[in-house]
Amino acid sequence: MGTPDWDLAGIVAGLRDARREWREAQSRRSDAATHEFPSREIVRDLMLKFRGALFPLRLGPPDLTRDGEDFYVGHALDAALDHLYSQVRLELAWRLRHDEGAASREGVPQHARRIVAELAASLPALRRLLDTDVEAAYRGDPAAQSVDEVLLCYPGVLALIHHRIAHELYRLGVPLVARIVAELAHSETGIDIHPGAEIGPHFFIDHGTGVVIGETARIGERVRIYQAVTLGAKRFETGADGALQKGQPRHPIVEDDVVIYAGATILGRITIGQGSSIGGNVWLTRSVPAGSQVSQGRLEHALAEAPPGPGAAP
Repeated sequence: MGTPDWDLAGIVAGLRDARREWREAQSRRSDAATHEFPSREIVRDLMLKFRGALFPLRLGPPDLTRDGEDFYVGHALDAALDHLYSQVRLELAWRLRHDEGAASREGVPQHARRIVAELAASLPALRRLLDTDVEAAYRGDPAAQSVDEVLLCYPGVLALIHHRIAHELYRLGVPLVARIVAELAHSETGIDIHPGAEIGPHFFIDHGTGVVIGETARIGERVRIYQAVTLGAKRFETGADGALQKGQPRHPIVEDDVVIYAGATILGRITIGQGSSIGGNVWLTRSVPAGSQVSQGRLEHALAEAPPGPGAAP
């Protein structure tokens, strides 16, 4: 048998036509298809450096000693911040070309430098915030033998390292770089936290696989959630043209000291009151007051006993 004929010339031409049709449909400028976007590979590399700089003796190089910590941290941060600056510049320039926020009147390089400088200045506070997350995981899991084990092994902690940095970048106005940081952790841990989500200190995600936390979620202090929990949107508002409205508050507010057990789905802009416990596999679309104990059986009973709403059939 001869070598198969793959018709590569026809396939290449077909892909070229598909790209052209997409670009025309998007009404982008002629330079939009050039490779001038932030790079996942570069962001992955700089996040490894940030992880090492934040926790050098645990997430840094294996031969590092305490005597060499400061030198390593300085070297790793210098490289990471330089790479981050280049990626932030790419996003700001892309946004400027497409008039999405017009980047900054001070100019792309100056704006990028200011963003990276603010992120860098926040790192000591982020490290202290992450320390509360590590401590929460250690105290919240009887299987944890040490804080070192938590830091080295727990996917929830890794996801939070990424999220704390991604949230700062999101807040500083580079949502694409922030989203890449978040999605790298999602790929590695199975935990999907949008960088816009606001999460207080002492946050513990146990096991973690399948956790989803939406963009406008707000989570208080000392909250603990388990695997497959969703803090999602119930519905998506649309404008007069039928397009989805962006940035509207649509995810839950979880107050302090709440526990949400595995598989719970909490949807919409509702409030889970302080100190509440939400049982496994509960589907919740209404607010609950402080101190609530919600489980499948109790929720079904409460709904059955609740008076009918306005307009309900007798």
